[in-house]
Amino acid sequence: MSQAMKSYLKLSALELGRRIHAGELSSEELTQACLDRIEALNPTINAFVLVDAEGALAVAREVDHLVTNGKADNLHPLAGVPLALKDNMTVRGQETTCCSKILKGWKPPYDATVVTKLKDAKVPLIGRTNMDEFAMGSSTEHSCYGPSHNPWQLDAIPGGSGGGSAAAVAAYMVPMALGSDTGGSIRQPGAVTGTVGAKPTYGYVSRYGLVAMASSLDQIGPVTRNVDDAAALQELIGGHDPFDSTSLNDCCYNLVDAVQAAHDKGVKGIRFGVIKEMMGEGFSQGVIGVYQKVIDQLRDAGAEIVEISCPTFKYALAAYYLIMPAEVSSNLARFDGIRFGIRVEPESGPVTSESVMAATREAGFGDEVKRRIILGTHVLSSGYFDAYYGSAQKVRTLVQRDFEAAFEQCDVLVSPTSPTTAFKLGSRIDDPMTMYMCDLATIPANLCGLPAMSIPVGLSEDDQMPVGFQVMAPVRKDDVMYQAAQTVMDVIGHNIADDCPAADMAGEEN
Repeated sequence: MSQAMKSYLKLSALELGRRIHAGELSSEELTQACLDRIEALNPTINAFVLVDAEGALAVAREVDHLVTNGKADNLHPLAGVPLALKDNMTVRGQETTCCSKILKGWKPPYDATVVTKLKDAKVPLIGRTNMDEFAMGSSTEHSCYGPSHNPWQLDAIPGGSGGGSAAAVAAYMVPMALGSDTGGSIRQPGAVTGTVGAKPTYGYVSRYGLVAMASSLDQIGPVTRNVDDAAALQELIGGHDPFDSTSLNDCCYNLVDAVQAAHDKGVKGIRFGVIKEMMGEGFSQGVIGVYQKVIDQLRDAGAEIVEISCPTFKYALAAYYLIMPAEVSSNLARFDGIRFGIRVEPESGPVTSESVMAATREAGFGDEVKRRIILGTHVLSSGYFDAYYGSAQKVRTLVQRDFEAAFEQCDVLVSPTSPTTAFKLGSRIDDPMTMYMCDLATIPANLCGLPAMSIPVGLSEDDQMPVGFQVMAPVRKDDVMYQAAQTVMDVIGHNIADDCPAADMAGEEN
């Protein structure tokens, strides 16, 4: 790989698109450089579970042909820039497994709506990224393909469930990726890998073609290295979709303009609400130290800092881990060896639908998926529904009311994204409760469907690992979230995504 191409891989997706459309850079060369880097680093990082070199290069050549023939003016700003997909979004004819043995070999007959939009925009889809099985986990250790590794420290987790997408972007394998966020699965990996991860307002991006985990919580969103790219990517994949009954048709779509406004207007006049309940027990001193430093920088730059109390947030984690497993139990009922997935027959006894289902699920599902199905089935069972699921939905309403009251006092709410930095691989795999605590700060936004994103703001003094800063805005106010997030990045003045030591890993020089 040439020195020039090595420097190109560190550019933003929008800048790469601009250079491709100006004829300064070939999309095919860029895509091939990403493929070469994936080939070199993936055996170490394990971010990708499938690579579609032929398909990605074909799209890249098409973009280059249009540029050569003077037709670049009609191209989307991200056309020709490679992107990775989390392995739970369907691509027609391409194996989609959700990193589960039970879906090995399944090739969907249709594209997800986000995939259709990306194909229409001529974005090369370079491959599928690793994830916790069916998006259940916070470390990408619950994958049938093995764990992904954090490019900052290879013995640390890259977050989850979308650790593969975050690791791929952090390691300069691709400029951008898509993830899905049910309880923080875009934002928490973003926080621990020093990347930007955004969860749009629920319904902003179609879920059609996203293999469902928890339907009232799931949302597809961008994974990038800066706020500008995330805004452009969210604009591209967003919009009303008649195939998704929860799709909104009245969200704001001027996200790139909002980021530009942040550059022009600065931080003055923005009211940042600091959530009191997200700074105490469970949060490491290293994370709080970086977070408080950013708050002080914002105050010094002229932002209004408002302390906010959201007392019901302390119940959000418990409510989530009742609502989510209940929906998991319902959604994963289809994977039974008869309708979807592999088919495993019992080694002994009669072959019935029940025995086939039991044998298939025993062989196809991992421990964490089984754990959540069992919990969800119990929550929904007769005699327990009102006590557990019904009560959790009431807490969900109370959390929503706390958000509404908070946004009367501020424009955005902020908190650390993850209570800790990336922990060591294997250190929490047998401790589900400790693992679930990773989502302490991210879950409230999912319960209420509001937009939230994580931006990289510094390194913890404890271990020199990335710390994420979460920005949350009212429902349908994604533009406000993006503008506030960019002002934070401008105040800090340095993006730690540019400092990832993955740049010095093998594969840079060929």
